[in-house]
Amino acid sequence: MKGNQNQGYEERYYRSLHKAKDLHYFHVKIKETDLAIGVDATSFTDSLVSLCQKKVLRLRTELEEYIVLDPEYQISLVPLEIMPEAPEIVVRMAWAAARAGVGPMAAVAGTFARSVGEMLALQVKDVIVENGGDIYLNSSQDRIIAIFAGKSCFSCKIGLWVRAGESPLGICTSSGTVGPSFSLGKADAAIIKARPAELADAVATQAGNLVQNQDDLMKAIDYAQNIEGVSGVLVIKDDRLAAWGDVEILPL
Repeated sequence: MKGNQNQGYEERYYRSLHKAKDLHYFHVKIKETDLAIGVDATSFTDSLVSLCQKKVLRLRTELEEYIVLDPEYQISLVPLEIMPEAPEIVVRMAWAAARAGVGPMAAVAGTFARSVGEMLALQVKDVIVENGGDIYLNSSQDRIIAIFAGKSCFSCKIGLWVRAGESPLGICTSSGTVGPSFSLGKADAAIIKARPAELADAVATQAGNLVQNQDDLMKAIDYAQNIEGVSGVLVIKDDRLAAWGDVEILPL
């Protein structure tokens, strides 16, 4: 499902750089799925961990069983028609892929983040689920989301201000220079704010695909801003960035 692995990324050290003090964090890792989850400390119980593990196992089982029936679903780089009675996770991924013009697996991380996050949102006040740079956020207060953009000078130096009223929201990042995910582009970070999270994930993938050099930043912006459901775009390549929409950038 994924491309080249990078040990520094695999350890996901960036997760320790910026953590909200009011949230309790825990991890759920099953095969390739590696979630960092934060919930408001007053709502956390140990039972939430096992609940998330069961949810991820069920989602993975449904997706893996569908791929056995439709192997093209896993490898296609373009949208696909899905089989009748496909499970919800397959439907969500295919819908987002069709909107963005990419293959269904481009939306897998955002879909997992949203599915787990929505389940938790029924039991907690605040929740953030991060899955390899793809985030589902449902918060009762404003948050700052730190930007990780590999070796770019902006990496971990800036953040996105996200207002509580924007929740629930997807904030997803695609990179051609960082991490294991497959990208046809060379953006250090293509970041999309959208609802739902799987749409943000799929659009981020295609926006990142469009960036080969700094001259392509506006090409990615022009593409993403025309997709209904996208509220903000930030694209970074080396020492340049471009933004559109509801994007408030703060220094960290």
